[in-house]
Amino acid sequence: MDFTLPEHLPGVLAEMDAFIEAEIKPLEADNIQYFDHRRENARTDWDNGGIPRREWEDLLGEMRRRADAAGWLRYGLPSRFGGRDGTNIDMAVIREHLAHKGLGLHNDLQDESSVVGNFPQVIMMDRFGTDDQKREWTDALITGRRSMAFGLTEPNHGSDATWLETRAELAGDEWVINGAKRFNTGVHRATHDLVFARTSGEPGQARGITAFLVPTDAPGFSVPYYWWTFNMPSDHGEVLLEDVRVPTDAVLGEVDRGLEVGQTFLHENRIRQAASSLGAAQHCIDRAVGYAGERSVFGKPLAVNQAVQWPLVELQTEAQMVRLLVYYAACQLDGNHHMEVSDKVSMANYRANRLVCEAADRAMQVFGGVGYSRHEPFEHIYRHHRRYRITEGAEEIQIRRVAQRLFGFGRR
Repeated sequence: MDFTLPEHLPGVLAEMDAFIEAEIKPLEADNIQYFDHRRENARTDWDNGGIPRREWEDLLGEMRRRADAAGWLRYGLPSRFGGRDGTNIDMAVIREHLAHKGLGLHNDLQDESSVVGNFPQVIMMDRFGTDDQKREWTDALITGRRSMAFGLTEPNHGSDATWLETRAELAGDEWVINGAKRFNTGVHRATHDLVFARTSGEPGQARGITAFLVPTDAPGFSVPYYWWTFNMPSDHGEVLLEDVRVPTDAVLGEVDRGLEVGQTFLHENRIRQAASSLGAAQHCIDRAVGYAGERSVFGKPLAVNQAVQWPLVELQTEAQMVRLLVYYAACQLDGNHHMEVSDKVSMANYRANRLVCEAADRAMQVFGGVGYSRHEPFEHIYRHHRRYRITEGAEEIQIRRVAQRLFGFGRR
């Protein structure tokens, strides 16, 4: 088996690094309060529900504008959308590389904003949208003129999405939606919420759920509060839908088959997020190894102690295994329908997310009290990536997906 990466990638990474140094690092340096020990307070509007400060999000917007002008933001999109036809293996390598560089404006962890954009909504729209929806949405999603939150989770239902209680009923030429959604990420600035609601069938059935593009300013759509989370600021809103009316052309995909839309979003997102977790883990490992070599305790380098060496060796070994798994899953995703390789994607995702939490924790331990402080990045990396062991599909659900394929039960 050939383990070499596509020959164009080293040049791509070098070119991208040059762009970051020339265009993004100076912008970051002028706004360093968002990246040093002040980052959580600087980013959070504590008096406005704990949502991100507008100035912080405007900075991310400027980064994306520069990246788009330089031809990087759309790298992973098809050329017909102004992209460079980047494959899943391209995106996995790039996302790992960017996260490996550490905290910075080039690839911020807070909302996965990056010089190389991740656009699962665009892919979702391309696969399921009508011609009119594509014209209205595709470029608007890329440029930020429109944005879409993801309304699947509910107060009483998370991983058990087929049991959701939000319902939509057809009334003439409109759908009327009633229900509640939880952890609607990005809804504080989203123009629309992709709301999943049952339109037929019984609780527990995958068939009978429909995806609706609901304007966030629609009458009856409200956000009573935002959940304050382990990693602030929070853009995870609680949403209420009370007799919200949308036209029939607000349906994305087919009526009663909305979960297919959701699965596309998740698989496109999971492999790239796994690569980011891997890169952040490698950053933590490298920093810990470097510090252990520099730090002298009891008259000798910290690195000579096996109690320091062995945990880092275990993490480095795990990182290399996860890297091969992420790259393999990405290659499989490039060559097959996403549902055919969903078990591989799940393997890569849950192992990468565990790894980064363990690596951040170990780096804190090696650095000691300084590692526990906010003057090092490890607490931020841990708090951010800990969420993905829940939000990208809880790791237990992802393990269950692997078990379904391994033992031949349930939906494939």
